[in-house]
Amino acid sequence: MPPFVRLELWEEEPRNSLCFASGPIIIGAGPSGLAVAACLRKHRIPCLILEREDCIAPLWQHNTYDRIHLHLPKQFCELPFMPIPDKYPTYLSGAQFLEYLHQYAKTFNIKPRFNERVTSAKFEEKTQLWRIFTRGTSKGNNDEVREYVGHWLVIASGENSEEIKPAIKNLESFKGKICHSKNYKNGKEYEGKKVCVIGCGNSGMEIALDLHKSNATPSIVVRNKVHVLPQEIFGKSTFGVIQLFLKFLPLWIIDCILLFYAWCKWRSTERYGLARPKRGPLAYKMQTRRTPVLDIGTIGLIKSGTIQVRPSIDFVTPHGVQFSDGQYKEFDAIILATGYRSNVKDWLLAEDDQFTSGGLPQSARQQTWKGRRGLYIVGMSGRGLLGTKIEAEQIGQHIKNEFGY
Repeated sequence: MPPFVRLELWEEEPRNSLCFASGPIIIGAGPSGLAVAACLRKHRIPCLILEREDCIAPLWQHNTYDRIHLHLPKQFCELPFMPIPDKYPTYLSGAQFLEYLHQYAKTFNIKPRFNERVTSAKFEEKTQLWRIFTRGTSKGNNDEVREYVGHWLVIASGENSEEIKPAIKNLESFKGKICHSKNYKNGKEYEGKKVCVIGCGNSGMEIALDLHKSNATPSIVVRNKVHVLPQEIFGKSTFGVIQLFLKFLPLWIIDCILLFYAWCKWRSTERYGLARPKRGPLAYKMQTRRTPVLDIGTIGLIKSGTIQVRPSIDFVTPHGVQFSDGQYKEFDAIILATGYRSNVKDWLLAEDDQFTSGGLPQSARQQTWKGRRGLYIVGMSGRGLLGTKIEAEQIGQHIKNEFGY
């Protein structure tokens, strides 16, 4: 390892302390960050995790609704070197998955540095080192600036760092409650109310179902074409069946099988306001990174008219919504199930050619995990927790082999 060298601050940024990391610096203590840390531990490689919140997996701890469950069977959601225990059901609840993550961190003795928000990270050509600045986010270290220096940087902040707030005309004029899905917990406070759910991904569909079960009257706004598939086909997990088929069938045939099964179950979803893209579910995901919705009961309520599907919004009024089909409907609340975005572009400097404008990796999927100059990326390939597991193992092995640990 090169000797420590004198560093010159760029832009004269002050700092309260300087730390030289002997191993990789990991940004984010969610499942991705924990997975990489565990893989490095297995190879006896020291690492440092920086987390802006006050806990591990903050998205799961603070920003999920009560009824959330993993839509994939547990064997596809495990992190490296620690299977999810048999005591858990096939589809874990959010609380059960969080319990697993806490045990995972304890098992591998992973202790992140909490309440440190990364404000900038840059590779310095002169020293061949990564320099990361953080700012404290807790009362105890509020605004305290720290600098971390190391040879390797692992981006594990994920695809869901910041909520997306759509540009909807006159949304701010609405006098009822407006809530992003990250702040939605359950439907109790919406009992007896008319609620407009904007967004038809897995979260939007599940929130609409939860609102119905809480005796609210939900409508769901579908702004784009969407693929909806049953959560299980042939009595097995749809995701598991896809993984099996991928071993010996081309993508287009698998898409045909999935669409035929969905048609047998629901016939055409377009007549319910859910038009499908021209490309099949897997081909569409490859092209757009948009994951098919795995239905857990919402489609049946849409078919019966219990949950109404609405087209895109023209504008919002103080008491309701004007839709693009000319219809107007009054609502008591609006829930923005409009998803999240990566925040990498907010703090990673001078690496524009490696990331899209949305902060996602530019490279082909099989090489998404590896950047250049000691930069690694985990959990941002669009492959969910299974992809995270694979990428974390690749990163651990690559650092071990490439740098002689």
